[in-house]
This record gives sequence, structure tokens and C-alpha cells, in this order.
Amino acid sequence: MAGGAEGNAQRSTFSAERLSGEPLAARSRLPEDKRLLDERFMRRAVELARSAWGMTHPNPMVGAVIVEDGEIVAEGFHAMDGGPHAERVALAALGRKPKPRATLYVTLEPCSTPGRTGACCDAIKEAGISRVVVGATDPFEEHAGNGFAVLREAGVEVVSGVLAGDCADLNLIFNHWITKRGPLIAAKSAVTLDGKIATRTGESKWITGELARADVMRWRRLFPAIAVGAGTVMKDNPKLTVRVEGAEEWCPWRFVFDGLLRSVVDRALPQVFTDEFRERTIVVTTPHGGLGYVRKLRDQGVQVWTFPSATQRVPLGDFRKKCAEEKITGVYLEGGAQLVSEFLQERQVDYYFMYRAPVLLGDERAKAGFSGLRTEKIEQAVRLADVRHEVFGDDQLMRGRVVYPQKMQVDENGGRGAGG
Repeated sequence: MAGGAEGNAQRSTFSAERLSGEPLAARSRLPEDKRLLDERFMRRAVELARSAWGMTHPNPMVGAVIVEDGEIVAEGFHAMDGGPHAERVALAALGRKPKPRATLYVTLEPCSTPGRTGACCDAIKEAGISRVVVGATDPFEEHAGNGFAVLREAGVEVVSGVLAGDCADLNLIFNHWITKRGPLIAAKSAVTLDGKIATRTGESKWITGELARADVMRWRRLFPAIAVGAGTVMKDNPKLTVRVEGAEEWCPWRFVFDGLLRSVVDRALPQVFTDEFRERTIVVTTPHGGLGYVRKLRDQGVQVWTFPSATQRVPLGDFRKKCAEEKITGVYLEGGAQLVSEFLQERQVDYYFMYRAPVLLGDERAKAGFSGLRTEKIEQAVRLADVRHEVFGDDQLMRGRVVYPQKMQVDENGGRGAGG
């Protein structure tokens, strides 16, 4: 596994018969038996990896299981930066020498370089594992495939690419951070069937149902940072924390884009500037906001990032670079529409989450989710790739990687600019 972390482990007897719903002997007659079993055990490894959802940055989430005679006998996952990798955790959980025909399933290619916790390929060879099934290849270009080669040279059978899409999807943030050397900036919108995010009077609670909103909380927990515009803070006074039943409230870095520091004018400040998590709030602004308001924020314990700009508009490319410098690997952009639109116009959105509810407003004066582009031909449209669909009650989620057209026209009269 690439990266390092403190792991967690469990012993288990998770049999192939339970996975398939039919006797193992009967399934062995099917020519696709081994592939199907590999996929089922890999799904368990994916499930284990998700146990550390949002807790491994800047490392990936990785799960591993050891199978003997059709049963899972040990499990492990990468729990946080700085400790053992999933493969080592699973081997430690086994507590003995694996049987000669044991198989290790792991969601990410085992690392072949020592790093902080030792090369997992070495641990696999030393343990005597004879077969390794891997989901995704290491995204490090200089490392990709090295783990496979090292294991094969040692006589280990290696099967790669099992549920590769699901395994890669586990680590959207990590993969982008490694390949692009910068943060994954993902935007989220909840819209009606006709693409509206609010009525003409501004009412938007709630377009989507409880299940969809709970999924938003889940993704919010994954990202190290969340971002909103000043308008959203002033209108909704959101807390921007993760609140899940049965879990302690968690606060990511909270970015507030406010080029003129409009959100600081009133005596009663928004709660993101005053609550117990205020030291995790970062206001992103320009010199046009005024030093007095900057001092007011800093006196509250709020951080301020000021970017040189000829206008009130925050230079979004500079913001991305600053996040990279601060090792903030991912930003979840929740709105409002003006801020999301500005990020799209500057080609700064890498991934998109679109929740759609079975609601139709049919009102041209209702608030649209996007603005500022002048799309005259379909080929000029922004598209999503590697698309995934999920259903939450009556609502649908479409998410995917943003692909920009070669030529994208921006309507110069389309809005104020980021930070307002």
C-alpha cells in the first residue's frame, strides 16, 4: 500500500459460501468461479477500507483480507497516517504462518519501497503468501506496477485489476493529489428536475430528502476542507461541520470566500467565526476587504488568507496553490451558486456531485444552479466522466470527474466574481 498509517484489524470467518449463497463445491464447477470469488472477497476489502473514511489523509484508504480454504481468516485496514499498512495489519491479525495456498486480497497495489513502515511486498514474501489479488494500481507513476513485479519475481501469483474501478473510487482525493500534485476540488449541488436550487423567493429547504442530505454529510466527512461563499454564510449561517448520529461532531477546515469581507460587517458574526471550531475557519479574501475586518477576524481566532487581486475576485488558481502548500488535499465546495459558477468558469472544479430531486419548479425566475457560461454548441458543454449513479430514497446522485471543453466561453456579464 502507498503511504502509511496506524492500522486496525479483526479476525473473521467470512466464508465464500456465505458470500455466494450457495455451496462452495457447487460453485467450483463454474468456469468463472475464481473471478467471482475474487470479486466477493475484494468487496469485503473495500468495505474494510471505508472503515477509515476521511481519516487517512494524505494517505489512501486501503483494506486487506487473508483467505484460506475459501474463508476469510484475518482482516486489516489502514486507519491513519503514520502507522502500519493494511497488509501488515492483516498479517499481524492472523498471528501465525499462512497456509501454503493462502490468498491476500488488497484494494491497492502493495508498496515496494520501505517508506516509514517498511515495504509491504517484503512482509508478504516473508509471510509466505502464495497468491495476491489487487484492486487498483499505485497511482505514483514511478511506482506503478513495481509491487506486482517484485512479488512475481519472488514466485507469488499476482492478479490485478479486480474491482479496479471501485478500489480507485475509494481514493479520489489521494489519486488526484498524487497525479496532479494538488488538491481535489469537488463541487456539490442539490437541484430540481429543471436544475433549480431555490425558488424565486430563495427558499431551498429542502429540495432533497433526508437520505440524500445524510450522504452529503458522509462526503463532507471525507474531505479535509469545505468551502462556501459569503452569501451562503450571511443567508444561512451554516455550521459546516459533520453531524452523524452516534458519532462525535467533526469539523473540517472551513473556507469562507469573501472578497470584500461582507460577512464581517455586522456586529453579530456568523457562527463559523465564533463557535468552538472557529480556529478551523479560514476566510479567503482580497486586499479590498479592509485591514480592520481582517484584524477583527484574527482577534476571534479565525485565519485569513489574503490574495493580491485587482478586483474583489479571489484568484482561484492561487487559492489552489495555497492549499497544496498547506497540504490540504481536498476541498468540498458546497456553494452557493455564484461561487460554484466562478470555480467552473475558471476550470477549477475537478469533480462534481449532483443530487437531483423529483421536484419541478417550472419557474424561469427560480434560482439556477449555474451561471456565467456562454454555451452555444453542445461540444462547448462541460461534461462528467467516470460517472457513478446512486439512489437515496426518491433522489438521485450523479457524480464524476469534470471534463472541460477545449473552448469554453465565459459570459463577461455573468456575475460579480468569486468571493462575493
